[in-house]
Amino acid sequence: MKFQTQGLILREKPVGEQGWLLTILTEDKGMLQAFVNRAGGKKERMPGAGLLCFSRLDIYQGREKYIISRAVPVHSFAGLRRDLTGMALAMYFCQLGAELIMVGDEDTGEALRLLLNALHFLEEGKRPRSLLKAIVELRLLTTCGYMPDLTGCAQCGAEEAAGMALRLREGVLYCGECRPRDEQPEAQLSPSAVRAMRHIVEAEFGRVFAFTLTGPGLEELTSAAEAYMLSILQEMPKTLVFYRSLE
Repeated sequence: MKFQTQGLILREKPVGEQGWLLTILTEDKGMLQAFVNRAGGKKERMPGAGLLCFSRLDIYQGREKYIISRAVPVHSFAGLRRDLTGMALAMYFCQLGAELIMVGDEDTGEALRLLLNALHFLEEGKRPRSLLKAIVELRLLTTCGYMPDLTGCAQCGAEEAAGMALRLREGVLYCGECRPRDEQPEAQLSPSAVRAMRHIVEAEFGRVFAFTLTGPGLEELTSAAEAYMLSILQEMPKTLVFYRSLE
């Protein structure tokens, strides 16, 4: 059976001398893996079957695997390929998508839109990289079922108070008065950082990128978002290590 779809290629893995196994986040088939063969026995592949390409795909569905027969690039984010730091952050976004979204998951439309919008803003330089990084981390976690509870202090319910912190293992907020005095990891948050986090995880998708934050509040937001992401992944992504080395 053959079908057509559009998708963002998040990961590629060489398969011997035959070609590559691609991990693709599609607009209507969820996350899938498909093989693409070398073109005519050459080392090259079809233009739209490369990492970070958003492409129109013709896919043959066999009994055990998908095979891409045609890939036409819709957007290859060529601007990022001339910006090493931007490309490194884009690769981190792709790795997060590949790690958090399971192959076979079908309800992935918002995740795809999130990544495509983030890559567009990154390519155009229309948002600070640190802000885009925090938005992708927190909203992707929310989309994948790891939404932190930011409604208020987990004990007294205060929405804003002095000394608030996100408990990373539980994904809940505590104010300075109620915060447990133990060794559990947490991220300190000012009121502006708390409001920004709430916006990212709670806003309608069309508004998720529609805010700004600067100064110490942005630093707290980016630190907390990354720490919470790492608490979920339980490992340091190689793409994040590389991105950090370029900042």
